[in-house]
Amino acid sequence: MKRNLWIAAIALLLVAGSSFTAARAAAPATMNVGTYNIWCGVHDDGPLPWKVRCQRIAALIRFHDYDIIGMQEVRPEQMADLRTALPEFTAVGTGREGINQGEHSPVFFRTDRFALLDSGTFWLSETPEKVSRGWDADYNRICSWVKLRDRQSKKEFFYFNTHLDHMGPVARHEGAELICRRIASLAGDKYPVFCTGDFNAEPKDEPIKVMLQHLASARDVSQTPPYDQGSEVSWTGVPVGAMTVTIPEAQRGRQAIDHVFVNGRVDVLKYGLLRDSDGINYPSDHIPILVRATLK
Repeated sequence: MKRNLWIAAIALLLVAGSSFTAARAAAPATMNVGTYNIWCGVHDDGPLPWKVRCQRIAALIRFHDYDIIGMQEVRPEQMADLRTALPEFTAVGTGREGINQGEHSPVFFRTDRFALLDSGTFWLSETPEKVSRGWDADYNRICSWVKLRDRQSKKEFFYFNTHLDHMGPVARHEGAELICRRIASLAGDKYPVFCTGDFNAEPKDEPIKVMLQHLASARDVSQTPPYDQGSEVSWTGVPVGAMTVTIPEAQRGRQAIDHVFVNGRVDVLKYGLLRDSDGINYPSDHIPILVRATLK
């Protein structure tokens, strides 16, 4: 009798253990992704020179456990510094003036978490395959992308990152259209897609309306309420060299110009604006966005 009871108990433990293992295996792997305009390093006469800001940006990325982050306004020397400061990340992207020239809109991803399958950069212009300026833009503008395989879930997905022009409304509209066409041609409906960046446009503006015809705002579809401390503003509007934690009154009624978009193959669990500071200054004139998501 006792022998039978022992056999039954062991059988129950084995079943419970296998069920637990199966449940863990079936659980979707979460990832933290986001966007951060780090502010180009050409103005270093303020309270936070780049060498200081670089370390604070790297610490923020590491503390908040970003797995992937798209950055903007990253000059070549800043790319080198960030690669050194974040050795656990791989950085992919081409400068908008050519290889290692001008500002980059790179994608940084954790090397131990993701395998790089493909990548590229295209220009937001009528000639996207070569260095060029489009429509009424003030500067050359680009979109860099990667195709990754998640080593945890084994799923493949695309990640696009961009910085639309700050002056040209036609360039912003056409740039958004071009990005959506490129997403459709590369990813189609087969793969999960993230698209991040500084769009220099609020949700009510035309470029965001274009994006929302094809993708969803991570803020809008987050399963938990957005964490933004009562303000959607992602750009402080503070003049260069005076990046205080006090957002000017004129900015407070505005909405984000930095965005994370996803397609229907991504579940957004959380969305937040990370207003980390030293109590006096932010590391940049933009606020980083963090999104926790799973791939379907």
